[in-house]
Amino acid sequence: MKLAGKHVVITGASGGLGERIAYEVAKRKGIPVLLARNEEKLANIAAHIEATYNVSCRYEQLDVSDIAAVEAVFHKLLEEMDIDVLVNNAGFGVFRYVEDIDLKETEEMFAVNVCGLIACTKMVYPHMMKRRSGHIINIASQAGKIATPKSSVYAATKHAVLGFTNSLRMEAAQYGVYVTSVNPGPIETNFFTVADASGDYVKNVKKWMLKADDVARSIVDVMMMPAREVNMPRWMNAGSKLYQLFPTLIETIGKTAFFKK
Repeated sequence: MKLAGKHVVITGASGGLGERIAYEVAKRKGIPVLLARNEEKLANIAAHIEATYNVSCRYEQLDVSDIAAVEAVFHKLLEEMDIDVLVNNAGFGVFRYVEDIDLKETEEMFAVNVCGLIACTKMVYPHMMKRRSGHIINIASQAGKIATPKSSVYAATKHAVLGFTNSLRMEAAQYGVYVTSVNPGPIETNFFTVADASGDYVKNVKKWMLKADDVARSIVDVMMMPAREVNMPRWMNAGSKLYQLFPTLIETIGKTAFFKK
């Protein structure tokens, strides 16, 4: 019950992993605060949470790539509550070979996955510093540890998230603020509707895809605890660690699998 009564702000909460995290927080009597672009979906999820779990659920429409909107929404929230946990979950990817990269998509991915995450963090972090309490959880990816073909831009954004998170973790420790990166492999969500329009990647890896509920439980399990990382699945994270030690060998052995996108 360590989450009971705690305010947990979740970006990208209108579906997928963010929605499942919200349900898991509510199950444990935390108070989810939902942020996303689709206000109608947020309203439906909030109503479901309040009716099912008997906890209050707040929501605000927000596009995290709009820095002015991020500032306005978080100023509003911080006037009304202490934010105990921030889950930077908003993000998207598009899988393309480098020669097919759309530079507009590249800007949008960095705006949401990196700049939006940093903007949300910057709004809550000073308040957590002053209270000497709080937890910032950044949803990265195994792609932030080992890049594969067709994921160059997406992997670059997640490498940036991990770099930012690892630096912030060291800075925040002196104030008693916890910082955690979450590095999942592919998850069964609507992420691949945009990332993999052909459906080929999902067909190739479907049997290894993680369940969103399982990932959500693992994330909520570490809330309000000093966890460095959450890595799922374990075998994929082991491969990422081996890659750091033997990159040429892993690229050679894994070449066929890496091209399954």
